[in-house]
Parts: sequence; structure tokens; C-alpha cells
Amino acid sequence: MIQARKLGQWAEEEALKITLAAGYVLVHANYHSRYGEIDLIVQKDQDLVFIEVKARSQTRYAQASETVSRSKQRKLMQTALIFLQQSPQYNACYCRFDVICFDFYQHFAKSIQYDFSKCPYDQQWIENAFTFEQEFITL
Repeated sequence: MIQARKLGQWAEEEALKITLAAGYVLVHANYHSRYGEIDLIVQKDQDLVFIEVKARSQTRYAQASETVSRSKQRKLMQTALIFLQQSPQYNACYCRFDVICFDFYQHFAKSIQYDFSKCPYDQQWIENAFTFEQEFITL
């Protein structure tokens, strides 16, 4: 497994721990549709949250939060709509899109095994990073 994939898996596991510690319940991890994947879908009370998890090493070019492009947002929204169509029990929920980011300020060699939790990083949880309404307003 290449280093980037390992970093991504670590970030998704950490993001899940963070959301569970905040009182959310996991609805689905790695939900796939023909448009793409939603890393985490969690719920707390009447909030259903679709979470994109981003992890970056060598952030001098861009922070993790800056890598969720408009195109990626559309794919996430399309995937969320399919999830909601397949799961009508969530129709009464308020839906939002969050991004959980992990920024590492070092380069990871591909051939070395890392315990990412021991490397210094910044973590950020961006609630309401984008919404369905933004998409429909700008069309």
C-alpha cells in the first residue's frame, strides 16, 4: 500500500474518532456512488453530516482544506442525494457537509512505515464547509 493511501486511511480513522468523541453516531463509512465517495456519514440528533476527510503532507503548496474543489463538492452533493434517496429515514434531518483536515508539515518517504499520530500535524474541523443551497443558488 502506498504512503498516501496509508495517510488517508489514518486520517479517516482519526476523523471518525473525533466525531464519535463529539457525540455523533456513525451511519456509514466510505459510501460509494457512481459520482464518488463520501468518507463518513454521521448523525447527531437531527443533523446528518456528510464528511470529507483530507490529509496532506508538505503543505507548502496548499492546505488540506484548500483541496476540496468545486468539482469535488458537486460530486459529494450528488453522492449525498443518492444516499438520501436510498435512505428515506433521514429525510427529516438537516443535512450539512463538513471537512475534517489534517495538515502535516513534513514529507513522508514512501518506503518508511510511519505512525502518523506521532508526527506533528494541525487538525481542523470545518462545519458547514458547503451546502446544497450554495449549489442550487449558483447554477
